[in-house]
Amino acid sequence: MDLAKNMDLYLGMLSGTSRDGVDAVLVSFNGDLPRLHEKLCIPYPPDIAVLLKDMIDTGQRPSSRDLVRADDRLAAFFSDAAQILMKKAGIEASSVAAIGSHGQTVWHDPTGPEPETIQLGNPGQIAHTAGIVTVGDFRRADMEAGGQGAPLAPLLHRALFQPEQDTRVVLNLGGIANISIVSSDGSVSGFDTGPANCLLDAWIQKHRGEPFDRDGAWSAGGAVDSLLLLDLMKDPYFKKPSPKSTGVEYFNLAWLEGRERMNSIEPHDVQATLAQLTASTVASAVAQYMPVDILVCGGGVHNEDLLGRLRTLLPECPVASTTSHGLHPDCVEAVLFAWLARERIAGRLQETGGITGAHKPVLLGEIFQPDSDKKTSIYLK
Repeated sequence: MDLAKNMDLYLGMLSGTSRDGVDAVLVSFNGDLPRLHEKLCIPYPPDIAVLLKDMIDTGQRPSSRDLVRADDRLAAFFSDAAQILMKKAGIEASSVAAIGSHGQTVWHDPTGPEPETIQLGNPGQIAHTAGIVTVGDFRRADMEAGGQGAPLAPLLHRALFQPEQDTRVVLNLGGIANISIVSSDGSVSGFDTGPANCLLDAWIQKHRGEPFDRDGAWSAGGAVDSLLLLDLMKDPYFKKPSPKSTGVEYFNLAWLEGRERMNSIEPHDVQATLAQLTASTVASAVAQYMPVDILVCGGGVHNEDLLGRLRTLLPECPVASTTSHGLHPDCVEAVLFAWLARERIAGRLQETGGITGAHKPVLLGEIFQPDSDKKTSIYLK
């Protein structure tokens, strides 16, 4: 099929809180339903991985100098990802209606004295380099309207996964776990429940030098330490009412390792406890809505140990991948930003109040033209 002659194409890109690389998709839409034409995931090279680790693992807001340096480097990498995806699909830039690029979140503090969220990968530079209209900076308008800027995935989940009756939960297991509560009447709400893969990944990287716990095999071989689990679950975030959102600037190794109990537990038992923490906090959040089922997306869908723990805690609720409803679980987040780009260019307001707490509908994202003068990092003072 000649894609360029048959449909409007949108390119969606992001890197999630796991920070493992850029996910990119090329999609067209029939109404709100996406048709996936091409996808790829490009791992970050070591220099970017180290740069992000040094910025994020401190748990402090990065300096303006570091933000500028990383913003330009990430924009170049995202631009390369877009070019590689188009080459793989056999199309030219002129065939793409728009790029939606969320970039890489490096700081998220929506409830501090000066609420702020930072996503790097300058969309103005991407538009200029790729020669394609690019939509980015998706969280700003929501935060200016009093919202938390995240999560935004429930908007797409409502469009794609609305049940015929009752309520469905869509669970995204990225670095952070978030749920969307989608009702048959078209209403939607959602929030971040807490850590998903971020602590599991960080712990296995430290102790085994592996990027992630493949299939959850390491956690499955450990034993949950009930005292550590109880201590971790006392964190006030888990009892905080929605709207709420969080990130790795909060749930990181510093959050974990400062606990006295850690000194007497074997590393694989800590991993098992972290898997149980994710399953328990997700199950607790989901149970209050009594959904007909749970659809799972994100990298955690491949962690069989984690999904097994979740099924044990919610025995009456079927748990399945979003593949069962037509969309690969690794692509949902990237499709979100292609969809949001289309929505922004069409000028459609998004009602995020039940998700983020915004007090009015907002236009999510800023549009950058290829000849825009906004190619310089906004963090350059």
